[in-house]
Amino acid sequence: MYFTSYEFIAFLLITLLLYYAVPKKAPKWPVLLIMSLVFYGLNGVPALGFILGTSITVFCTGLGIESLKDRQRSEIKGKEDLTKEEKDEIRKRWTFKRNLLLTVCIGLNIGAMAFVKIGSLIAVLGISYYTLRAIGYLVDINRNTIKPERNFFKFLLYISFFPVIIQGPLTDYDKLSKTLYENHTFSWDVLSRGLLRVLWGFFKKLVIADRVFVAVSAVVENETSYRGAWVLAGMALYTLELYADFTGGIDITIGMSEMLGITVQENFDRPFFSTSVKEYWRHWHITMAAWFRTYLFYPVSVCPPMKKLLKFTRKHFGERVGKRIPVYLASALVWFATGLWHGFAANYVTWAMIHFAILMISEELEPLYEAFRKRCKWASSKGYRVFMSVRTVFIVSLLMQFDIFTSVPLFFTRLASMFGVGSAADGAGIIGAAAGFSSLGLAAHDWIILGIGAVLMFMVSFFKGEGFFRDRLWEKPWILRYLAFTGLFLCILLFGMYGVGYDAGQFIYTRF
Repeated sequence: MYFTSYEFIAFLLITLLLYYAVPKKAPKWPVLLIMSLVFYGLNGVPALGFILGTSITVFCTGLGIESLKDRQRSEIKGKEDLTKEEKDEIRKRWTFKRNLLLTVCIGLNIGAMAFVKIGSLIAVLGISYYTLRAIGYLVDINRNTIKPERNFFKFLLYISFFPVIIQGPLTDYDKLSKTLYENHTFSWDVLSRGLLRVLWGFFKKLVIADRVFVAVSAVVENETSYRGAWVLAGMALYTLELYADFTGGIDITIGMSEMLGITVQENFDRPFFSTSVKEYWRHWHITMAAWFRTYLFYPVSVCPPMKKLLKFTRKHFGERVGKRIPVYLASALVWFATGLWHGFAANYVTWAMIHFAILMISEELEPLYEAFRKRCKWASSKGYRVFMSVRTVFIVSLLMQFDIFTSVPLFFTRLASMFGVGSAADGAGIIGAAAGFSSLGLAAHDWIILGIGAVLMFMVSFFKGEGFFRDRLWEKPWILRYLAFTGLFLCILLFGMYGVGYDAGQFIYTRF
């Protein structure tokens, strides 16, 4: 059941009615649990076994870790005459048991995810997302960041909460639980703010992403005809599609949650205004980047083998080089894991490792960049910042092509043709490409709609993002909010890609 389907709209309306129909004194979260399980079941009943398996194993492991902590404290308190060394020995023994339990549970769930992704024998909706959130939950308990949830059904709701199950955000337990289990009373203001965000997401998905998908498919599927400048055109079109598709889905997710009074973390912060690839990854898919940084990079960086390596490299390569090697090795492992998370395929791993190479080279060249900025005053101008942003967009857009060209050699062949190497005569020249846009399956009015939609998205991002734009709108007279609702609804109704003969597509990031 897609977010953009009629069935899901009906499902959401029923959920809202049932949720707010619950009396004030009665708990409302059971409604969300039931509806989340119904939603998941409608998308594939066999997959319920996987999400229940994850929920049960992680819930029990969380309680087990907390129980081991209590037993450690009891043993130390029960022996008041212990020396410091004896207390440390007891802590090491119980820590080993906790880490062993944690490792076994994580291994089981990563194994289940790998089985689904590699085998592809069964479709399990959102397994990548809820598995990572489950792992983060366990690690936070082990680190004493949070206390384990004692109610299994509340924990099951955290894992299966339907707005975030498809493509995130990877909202951690500590943040989501603060509003997930509360009894929220009905408010027109809360409902309307969330609804506007949902409509904006539908606009991005149905009016922009699903329309440009037609043109992107034409470029990708006809690789012998569309070469040279067409590759550049396809790159720009796919970047537009992916941004509208992914951010549109997140807008729908956040808006739906807000309509229920629940706060979900933001996942984007104007990424295409970034002046470097490093900055871009702090603003694109924010929760995923934070997850890999918190639960993989930092633990790998400070693990005992890495500390031994750091000591060795400092001794043999000097302080400057020695301290970099372990950090870069940890970064390489994180990016390799990021590629595997997107898919067990060479294109995703190559995409990830090229990103790693770019980031590490940029890190090494940072002293030169700093010297350049000091010598050239115009390097701090707005014009140069725009240039840096355009350069960053070009780099990340180019690497996005690994999503659509699953063969690594094909990616580099198409890339070479863009620079005139091996390109066919009919693919050469930007003028020739522009003249043939009508062959991509879109009429003139479709290109006009795409152009206006892209400008509108740019303007919203330019004015500090969706949240800022909506907050400012709420400060204005109510008639402007009414016009915004009406305008978005009519645009979706008149220009959206839906109806008879339309093949509704799931969001791009659901396949990850």
